[in-house]
Amino acid sequence: MSNAIIGNLLDTVPDPMVMLDKVGTIIACNLPARALLGEWVQGRNYVTALRQPALLSRIEAAYAEGVDCEARFVQTDQAGETIFRVTIRPVTRAMIGYDGVLLHFQDITHLREAEEMRRDFVANVSHELRTPLTAIMGFIETLKGPAREDIAAQDRFLGIMEDEARRMNRMIQDLLSLSRVEGQERMRPQETVNLTDVLSGVIESLRKGAEKTGTVLRIEGADAPLLVTGDSDQLTQVFLNLAENAIKYGGEGRPVLLRASEGEGTGNLKGPIARVDVIDKGEGIDPLHLPRLTERFYRIDTHRSRAMGGTGLGLAIVKHIVNRHRGRLRISSEPGQGSCFSVILPKA
Repeated sequence: MSNAIIGNLLDTVPDPMVMLDKVGTIIACNLPARALLGEWVQGRNYVTALRQPALLSRIEAAYAEGVDCEARFVQTDQAGETIFRVTIRPVTRAMIGYDGVLLHFQDITHLREAEEMRRDFVANVSHELRTPLTAIMGFIETLKGPAREDIAAQDRFLGIMEDEARRMNRMIQDLLSLSRVEGQERMRPQETVNLTDVLSGVIESLRKGAEKTGTVLRIEGADAPLLVTGDSDQLTQVFLNLAENAIKYGGEGRPVLLRASEGEGTGNLKGPIARVDVIDKGEGIDPLHLPRLTERFYRIDTHRSRAMGGTGLGLAIVKHIVNRHRGRLRISSEPGQGSCFSVILPKA
């Protein structure tokens, strides 16, 4: 079988494929392989073309022992690292008419990224739960010992323990909510929801808490029905979360506005849209933080967020719910100018 025919066969495979002859010369490589390694590798020895010791040693083993092997190949460029699993298989004349070794490159970068996300998630959850647990265990030890007969200390410590237990409960509830939302993200909602009713319910739910901080909650543009296809409970969760954040971080005595409007979408979200802006007049957010606000456990001010009862998961939940509704979440803010969180949804 000629080199040209082998090359044509390899071109039918979407992954990078490289064929070596019996002395290690690259006699054929498909278009993805040439894009990965460079056009110059054709006709070169694999040692010159590949240059990564772990991969070279496995190719040598395939030649010497005639057995299948695996290795990693890492490509580094300005975009970062791309990791390939390379399957190395000796071939004989009976198989394709040529003695040599066949290399198959499979991109497994996403598997590494998923593993890193899982590892980071476990580490973050462990850290978030360890702090209140450590506090509770310390207070229990104190109550059983030095504070056994101190009623005032008992009341104070039990109050702190209750706060820490509530914090853990909020964390667990948010984790369960995030898990449910992620599980439903590919299932588009089917019911028709009036955003005007949702926003009115959110205002009523938060009014008493807002009054305690002197926050004036206002709603605009909710005079007429604003219909979208969605999940009423999840949309309520979105605007409760955004409005609660606006109250917490907007500052005492400052107004929070929920403004509803409709219009025409742009870009990937075309057609009639419903838009809700949640606007506060707080300190604002440095633009450096804006791209990461919806990441799990990402906080601008960790101590302040925890002190206010935040779990670091609220905006991640909002993002997944908005994605499920085929909508968009937009965040705009400048230091000293307040913040605006906009939810844009297709109209029903």
